[in-house]
Amino acid sequence: MTGPREFLKGEDPEAMQETELKLELSQAAAAALLKKHPFESAPTVLLQKSIYFDTAGWELSRRGLSLRIRQSGNERIQTIKAGDGVAAGSFTREEWERPVADDTPVLDEPQIRDLLGVSDRRLASVFEIHVKRHRWNVTEGESTIEVAVDVGKVVAADREAPLCEIELERKAGPPAALFALARKVDVITAAHLGVLSKAERGYRLLGAVPGGVKASPVPLTPDMNAATVFAQIAAACLRQFRLNEIALSWSRNADALHQARVSLRRVRSLFSICRSLFADSRFDHLRGELRWLASDLGNARNIDVMIDRASNDELSSRLQQARDEAYGAVEASLSSVRARSLMIDLAEWISIRDWRSDQKGEALRLRPAKDFAAGVLDKLWKKVAKGGRNLIDLDDEARHELRIVAKKLRYAAEFFGPLYNSKKETKRSKRFLVALEDLQDHLGSLNDLATAPAMLSQLDLSQVAGADDLFSAADKEKLLREAGQAHASFVDSRRFWR
Repeated sequence: MTGPREFLKGEDPEAMQETELKLELSQAAAAALLKKHPFESAPTVLLQKSIYFDTAGWELSRRGLSLRIRQSGNERIQTIKAGDGVAAGSFTREEWERPVADDTPVLDEPQIRDLLGVSDRRLASVFEIHVKRHRWNVTEGESTIEVAVDVGKVVAADREAPLCEIELERKAGPPAALFALARKVDVITAAHLGVLSKAERGYRLLGAVPGGVKASPVPLTPDMNAATVFAQIAAACLRQFRLNEIALSWSRNADALHQARVSLRRVRSLFSICRSLFADSRFDHLRGELRWLASDLGNARNIDVMIDRASNDELSSRLQQARDEAYGAVEASLSSVRARSLMIDLAEWISIRDWRSDQKGEALRLRPAKDFAAGVLDKLWKKVAKGGRNLIDLDDEARHELRIVAKKLRYAAEFFGPLYNSKKETKRSKRFLVALEDLQDHLGSLNDLATAPAMLSQLDLSQVAGADDLFSAADKEKLLREAGQAHASFVDSRRFWR
């Protein structure tokens, strides 16, 4: 990490920052990497044991803090880290380090006590991490990078799970070198962008088996500029995708697949509504790659929706067979070099923020986030309000276009909502989102009915008993009436940003 830092007793600890990129490996991939001796020098090999501490109610974890004591040989270093938990892959977070004599936390500095907000008497060991660390110092261009390959396990209560990951920490030089080195590693063996800290792995092991992970509000402040808000939200979307991708690697969980697809839709919508911020050739390439990956997940998701609606046993069985094939295709896509490269490319583009633009674009990126958000929300609101005036009479294609705009508006409202944090704005935001979600749900159901015939034909299931029940005219008429009512309620709801 940042290396041992000694604090004299009575001295206010000075927070350091670490900038690193984390990659996840399978056990086989880690063994293959080490066998190929990927770096010029021989590694330093260390056996490490890390004990993580928290209160009985996990107060530190809930506040984005971690406290550990790591033993390496006869040396023990206590490390406290603070971070917002939304960064994807590459991140900068504050940390405080000091040597300690044993496996008992030392909180004798006022700044540390204030940061943690708990006494050492309330802290207890919650889990341990045991790893064999292979460490190198690598020169990549003008940068010096510490590379650590950790192979071991997480132990929590009566549970344990394997841990195989690479940490690339920039010691000197430009941060782009982290990503260049990550790509070289991925050529040698499959390496996925990592979004889980070791502390998060321990807490997840203590809880229930993770399923689908929904989007969480991103901590934003009204004094941020448009570019900073974009980067924060984009990193959160990328993290949500990777968490659901990890869950999919354990089981073919329909909710995890749905949320993985949602996260891709969210970041694509974010790219669309923030398009004016960029004059960068990489933008269109990344957006195209996101479209490709979302499309592959979409086929499996459409089959899951039809399975939920199917009432005939033969149709359900045939759809289940199609689902197995679709999920197999999803797994192939997610494990591909193309998908892994996309995640690394996105993390680099988001975190380094060297977006090229002219002087006019620079001024727009530095524009106060609330002003930028209000302009985006107004534009999308007008499109939804106008586009749904005669919703019942629209054809399927026009309703599909309205659904897309409504979805963008919902995501934009969720993205920028934290910027409007007064009591009145928060209440209006909740009411607005309820009305918008109701409209979006009805438009989504209408779209499912419209696309079912083509999907069934593609799967050669149009003539199977029960197929017609997936898109009945009676259902459509009822949904159209309800969608019209939902649109009227949406138009009447107060805009929280005005």
